[in-house]
Amino acid sequence: MAQKPPPLSDIFQQVNDLVNNSELRSEVDKSVRALAQSAMGKLDVVSREEFDAQAAILQRTQARVAALEAELEALTRELEAGQQ
Repeated sequence: MAQKPPPLSDIFQQVNDLVNNSELRSEVDKSVRALAQSAMGKLDVVSREEFDAQAAILQRTQARVAALEAELEALTRELEAGQQ
């Protein structure tokens, strides 16, 4: 008769006991961080600083476009008034 495998909670407890060893914990932590950085590197993401810089550039550009639109509208009105 085959032995029944231990429940998952037992396996998790054994892994947890092993990881609590400070040297192994440090190694696992390094591995998890490296894996996370690798996964993030594969994604098309930018740093918060780059995002904030691009958002500021976009705000300035939107303000400049609005100002140019207002100026164009005023010049168009002047031109139309001069032709009448």
